Amino acid sequence: MASRLVPAICDVSVTNMCNATCNFCSYAHDKGIVKDRRWIDRDRLREAMAILHRRGVRYINYQGGEPLLHPKIDLLVSDARESGLQPAMITNGWLLPEKIERVVKAGLGTLLVSLDSDSIAKHEENRGLKGVCDRIRKGVKIARDHGVTTISVVTVNHLVNFEKLPDLLKDLGFDAVSFSYPRKEPFGSSSLVYSDDCDLVDFTPEQLIAAMDSIKALKSKFPVMNPSATLEDVKRSARGEEQLIGCVGGHKYFYLDWNLQIWRCEAWHEPLGSVFDLDGIADRRDRCTACIQNCYRDTSTLMHAGVAVADAMTEAAKGRLGKAAGHIFQRSVAQSLRSVIEEAGIIRRLARQGASQKAVAQNLPPEKIAAE
Repeated sequence: MASRLVPAICDVSVTNMCNATCNFCSYAHDKGIVKDRRWIDRDRLREAMAILHRRGVRYINYQGGEPLLHPKIDLLVSDARESGLQPAMITNGWLLPEKIERVVKAGLGTLLVSLDSDSIAKHEENRGLKGVCDRIRKGVKIARDHGVTTISVVTVNHLVNFEKLPDLLKDLGFDAVSFSYPRKEPFGSSSLVYSDDCDLVDFTPEQLIAAMDSIKALKSKFPVMNPSATLEDVKRSARGEEQLIGCVGGHKYFYLDWNLQIWRCEAWHEPLGSVFDLDGIADRRDRCTACIQNCYRDTSTLMHAGVAVADAMTEAAKGRLGKAAGHIFQRSVAQSLRSVIEEAGIIRRLARQGASQKAVAQNLPPEKIAAE
C-alpha cells in the first residue's frame, strides 16, 4: 500500500522517573512534580508492538524520564527487535557503564545521550550529576565498539556555546549531534520534557533565529542531524510566520506513555486512546504547525516528500491525476528532498564509521562488519 511507503516512528516513555535535576525539565526529581512513579509493563508493551507494527511503525525510541532506570530496559530492546522494530534510546548517560553492554547486545541500533553545554562543569551542574561526562564517555565507547551510532542531543539553551561545542562532542566520542529546540510551555500530554520557569530556554525571537543560524554554521565542523529546512522553519515560527512543512504527528509519528496511552504527539492536549485501540483510530492529517518540537519537526521535514509521493500514488490509483500532481509539485516537497539528500550523506558516513569502529574493536576487516 502507498500509505506504507514511509515507515512510522513511535517514542515510548518507559517511566516517569529520573535521577537528574535538569533545570529545563519537569521530570527532574528535585522539583517534586512526579508523585506517582510509573514503569511501563513489559508484557503489555510487547503486545502493543504488534499493533504498532500493523500501523506501519518500524522505529521505536525509548525515553523517560530516564529509560535506563527501567529494570527491564534490555528486554524492552530485544522485544522491539523481535517485533520487527528498530530500537533507539535517549538517556542522560549516568547508568551507561553498568547497562550499555546488555542493551547493545539486546539489539540497540542508536544511542542518544543528552548534553546541555559545551562545558563539562556547566552540564554536570545543570544535570545534578557530578562525574556524568566520564560515564558518558565510557558508555559511548562501548556502544561504538559494538557498531552502535551515538548521537548527542543538545537542548538549545543559554549554556551552549555553539562554536566550542564540537570540541566536547569529539572528546566524549559522539558520532553526530541533534539539537532539541527550546520549549517552556507545558505539554498537553503526560510528557514532562519542559519547564515553564526556566530562564535557560527563554529565548527572544532574535536569539532563537541566531541559534538556528549557529547550528547551520556548525554543519561544516561536525555532523548535525537537524535538516537545514527545519532550521529555516523554526526561524519562520520565531518571526510569527507559518512553517512550510506540516507535522506528521498522529500519522507517521506517535507518542506512547507508560500508561500505554497513544498520543499524536507529546504536545497534544488529549490522547488518541489506548494503544490497544490503535487499529481503529484514524490518521491525523490536519497539517499542524503549532510547535517546534524537534523530533516531530525534523522527522516531518525528512518524511514530507515520501508522504507526498505516497499520497500521489493513492490519488493516481483512483484516476485523480490532477490531485496526484498537486501532492508532488510543491515547494515544501522540494525542500524535503533536499533535506533527505543532505542527511543521507551524514547517515552513510556514520554507517561507515560504525563498521570501522566495530571492526577495530573486534579485530576484523571493516568490509566483513559492513556485510553483516
